[in-house]
Amino acid sequence: MLSRLAATVIPSLGRLTTSTDLTAAPAPGILVANHTSLADPGVVLAALRRMDIEPVILATAGLWRIPVLRYLLDRDGHVPVHRRTARAADALEQAAAALEAGRHVLIYGEGRLPLRRDAAEAAPSAFRSGTARLAAASGAPIIPIGQAGARRVASGHRTKQIAGLLTAPARRPRLHVHIGTPLQLPAGIQTASAAAHRAVTAAWRTAALRLGEPAALAA
Repeated sequence: MLSRLAATVIPSLGRLTTSTDLTAAPAPGILVANHTSLADPGVVLAALRRMDIEPVILATAGLWRIPVLRYLLDRDGHVPVHRRTARAADALEQAAAALEAGRHVLIYGEGRLPLRRDAAEAAPSAFRSGTARLAAASGAPIIPIGQAGARRVASGHRTKQIAGLLTAPARRPRLHVHIGTPLQLPAGIQTASAAAHRAVTAAWRTAALRLGEPAALAA
């Protein structure tokens, strides 16, 4: 449901283009994307649906406090992440079960939004351990995803984000999502986290270059 909704709404907010290193949709694995904006999950879901992929999303548990959104999240089997609680490990167990059942799982390696108020792009920040731990527990490969342009839809403080969403249909900013080649992460949480971060950064750079973003041009 969320994927279908994103595929309907995102084209009205911006001009979404996609690219991939693959010749066909990837087998079920851990989709790892960079996180820059409250709008980018919708952008990524819309891009993935073009490849007939509707993933299980690992998302902050706070989203389940929003009544209508909670219904949609539960309906599609998405997984709440209760950070810094005894229940945090439950999310990885549920995600591993989804992978075993043949679903793709979408996770944000950074686990947070960047602390900046402008709408510019920047390379992904360091990853938390969740991606590496899920890969180790499931044996599944990661599929790196880079998205750029979502900050042109919504970024900054709350008032600016609302204004961005309201004006996006008129501005129609360019959005791009790049899907990279699946890879098996190496052993060791730190080593695996670094490898996943490099792969997602490379995918982000490809996406950002498509939009001519200065951060990617300077990298």
